[in-house]
Amino acid sequence: MTEAPSTPLPATIAYPIAERLNLVEQIHGREVADPYRWLEDTADPRTAEWSQAQDVLARSWLDAMPGRARLDERLKELMRTGSVSTPTWRAGRAFFTRRGPEQDHPVVMVRESDGTERVLLDVSALDPSGRTTLDGWSPSLEGERLAYQVSVGGNEHSLLHVMDVATGEHIEGPIDRCRYSSIGWLPGGEEFYYVRQLDPALLPEDEKLFHRRVWRHRVGTDPDTDFNVHGDDQAHTFYYSLNLSHDGRWLVVSGAPSTLKHDSVWIADLHGDGALVPVILSEAGVQCSASVARDGRLYLHTNHGAPRQRLCVADPANPTEWTELIAEEPDSVLDGVRWLNGDLVVLRTRHAVSELHLHDAATGAHKQEIPLPGTGSLHGMSVVDVHTPHDQDTLWFGWTDFVTPQSVFRFSKSTGETVLHEAAPGRVELPAVTTQQIAYTSKDGTTVRMFVVSGEQKPDLPRPALLTGYGGFAIGRGPGYSATTLAWVEAGGVWVHVSLRGGDEEGEDWHVAGMRANKQNVFDDFHSAAERLIRDGWTTPQQLAIMGGSNGGLLVGAALTQRPELYAAVVCSAPLLDMVRYEKFLLGRLWADEYGSASVSEELDWLLSYSPYHRVVTDVEYPSVLFTVFESDSRVDPNHARKMCAALQHASSSDPTKHPVLIRRETEVGHAGRSVSRTVALAVDQLTFLANATGMEL
Repeated sequence: MTEAPSTPLPATIAYPIAERLNLVEQIHGREVADPYRWLEDTADPRTAEWSQAQDVLARSWLDAMPGRARLDERLKELMRTGSVSTPTWRAGRAFFTRRGPEQDHPVVMVRESDGTERVLLDVSALDPSGRTTLDGWSPSLEGERLAYQVSVGGNEHSLLHVMDVATGEHIEGPIDRCRYSSIGWLPGGEEFYYVRQLDPALLPEDEKLFHRRVWRHRVGTDPDTDFNVHGDDQAHTFYYSLNLSHDGRWLVVSGAPSTLKHDSVWIADLHGDGALVPVILSEAGVQCSASVARDGRLYLHTNHGAPRQRLCVADPANPTEWTELIAEEPDSVLDGVRWLNGDLVVLRTRHAVSELHLHDAATGAHKQEIPLPGTGSLHGMSVVDVHTPHDQDTLWFGWTDFVTPQSVFRFSKSTGETVLHEAAPGRVELPAVTTQQIAYTSKDGTTVRMFVVSGEQKPDLPRPALLTGYGGFAIGRGPGYSATTLAWVEAGGVWVHVSLRGGDEEGEDWHVAGMRANKQNVFDDFHSAAERLIRDGWTTPQQLAIMGGSNGGLLVGAALTQRPELYAAVVCSAPLLDMVRYEKFLLGRLWADEYGSASVSEELDWLLSYSPYHRVVTDVEYPSVLFTVFESDSRVDPNHARKMCAALQHASSSDPTKHPVLIRRETEVGHAGRSVSRTVALAVDQLTFLANATGMEL
């Protein structure tokens, strides 16, 4: 399409005035300055006035960036691939989600045993504004009822409903306070277990986001009369998940008091006294997920004694006596297990790339590697339930790579073949790209890997590059379809994702090497990746952009303050940036096990050594920076970005017309789920900002 004439970029820039307080606190004998403390308070009229002025400033620049219309159209086209999820089988019915080329949100579908399909739940029909998102769903064991959770405006405070699958009739709901709740249906579809928060009105002000319990609910009854199953004797920050065995006998509950994996697991015999008994109780760094499979055994997927994970088995009636079934491997991570008709399908990741293997369920012996479509990432494995008469030896799994949108494949034990089950529904012409994984050496000699997506296998000339990563909370990311990646590369750029320490790409030891006192390793890995790209001729510091969100926002915030000369432009989204006060806001206290706490003298030193807000100094030529924040974010408070934006606007000695510092606010959207249209609008602002700063023509 022809690009409409754009408004020229402003010739000058005047940042909104932000009062600098002479606020210096003594914390464990250190002087800690906080000149923009007042920007934490959204009720302060100064904060509202400053934010509105920043909105005007940001739009005056972002709307004038060249290439916006072309990029908007191309991103929409690349998103028209849509997606499809792995089916969940119930009594011959397949439940799944599909997003078509023109749809803003995934739609819950049901496929009957005769192959006919129909829509069960479309949140766009429930709320045409697009503000409602689907948080989760779970069909009853008989496939006759569907529990689903939605939230509004990005707040992630899920509302639980139940519908009749045959008629689409709404049976009950909303049941509020069901954030992050798993559902465990009992046979018959009249009762289920779930997780619900206590009434915040009855809680202390600083605990209103916490205090979850496991409940047993009968459909159609007042949820306030539900039976409290578990949680009263645990810390108020505990989060829980649960699952039931297929026969409804065994209830397994898992919980942890923070985002750091120190899991506890309990099991109850619902055919006996129903009392939850411990399988393993919280130990720092221990991950353990457990379930009772169709063969009646308790399977435990854990890093206990095995940083790269192993699989153990026990009698559910004697759950503390474990036997190792599949051992840890030295160069891959055991990421998931699914029972398949007498065998076990084991998902492994090797340097963030997925592999599938078939093992004998009785002995754990390896039988074969299951063929996969290529080098990519597997998301979700499913098998038919006991009430489905066909395909008992078939595994379904979701698949994606850099040029394959979320699709579903199936593997048959009887044929040994893997075939496409359902492709993403949209057909889109994709750019020709090459992908490779490059190993490099970080500052301390550690080998780190990065995925490089480009139009060329080798650099023929330096070009704009976009470097990203996450590096925390044992969260890893492998190859995956991304419209923003493909649009950037198609425009002539290079897109790079680094498997930083702090993630789980190489197991729990990799995570530990990038957390708490070791957090600087994450930033060193990132800087070293940038230096390798420059050394190999892919890019230059004047063409190198970085982008990250949430913990990845902390990553790029630290990067721009530690090495401002190395990066030309930064997009810092929903970030943590004030690492002295992060625990005081929203879910921050859950993250002290990952970062450390300012309440502990030694840990304050760790935090101050890299806290981006406290590392901003005057008379430094900082790169172009765009903060993107979401006012309904219920995880990371937008005050981090407000304070950092004010600090950089005050301190940077760069020409603001060449290296602006802007903050883009968005209302009625939160930290995670959003519509496709809002995703595209955000990406247009982010990529045009980075392209303008790195000399890319979109």
